Amino acid sequence: MISRPAASPWRWLGRGVLGVGAATLLTVVVSNILVEASARGRLYQSASAVPQRSVGLLLGTSKYTGRGRINPYYQYRIDAALALYQAGKIDELIVSGDNAHASYDEPTQMRADLIALGIPAQHLHRDYAGFRTLDSVVRAGKVFGQVKFTVISQRFHNQRAIYLAQANGFDAIGFDAQAVSGGWRVQLREWLARTAAVLDVLRGKQPRFLGEPIQVSGRPGGDTQN
Repeated sequence: MISRPAASPWRWLGRGVLGVGAATLLTVVVSNILVEASARGRLYQSASAVPQRSVGLLLGTSKYTGRGRINPYYQYRIDAALALYQAGKIDELIVSGDNAHASYDEPTQMRADLIALGIPAQHLHRDYAGFRTLDSVVRAGKVFGQVKFTVISQRFHNQRAIYLAQANGFDAIGFDAQAVSGGWRVQLREWLARTAAVLDVLRGKQPRFLGEPIQVSGRPGGDTQN
């Protein structure tokens, strides 16, 4: 009987790489399906169609691009938040973003721009620990005490935020800010972000910081750091 030659190490390595690649691709695809399914029927593009909820959660991003221009993602989110407030669909806003160091403060920048547009300061509440979408969403519930809220960002971001909210026991809907044209890099980054979101849920990951409860629903208190 003639014995077959043993498979070379390179062949086993190739099979391993293909297996890992297939598993990774499957994880990305399933994660995307889960995220989109969770937001079905919960996204709105017209302020007049959005159900009224007391609090909106505005998700932060940098106001300026690397070239010093106004970031359209930022501007369109500000516009969307203002439209909801003026339509009477929200009474208060949590502005949540990154404040990792003194020279970079997304919540304060958003708050200042919304005040300049006519929203009273006492209706704007800064969340300085919104380092990731997970942090912003979970803190809206666990720190700011909101079980039901309206997320404000671009559609792809709202879908992910709603998935994270539902997975953590909160009832979120989304108001879609105007879309920004993006290429394959933006799409790839979002697919990977959705995969990370699903893995975070499976691991039971929580925000980096929680802290003491912050009152939002009562108008007299307003922002605790005006």
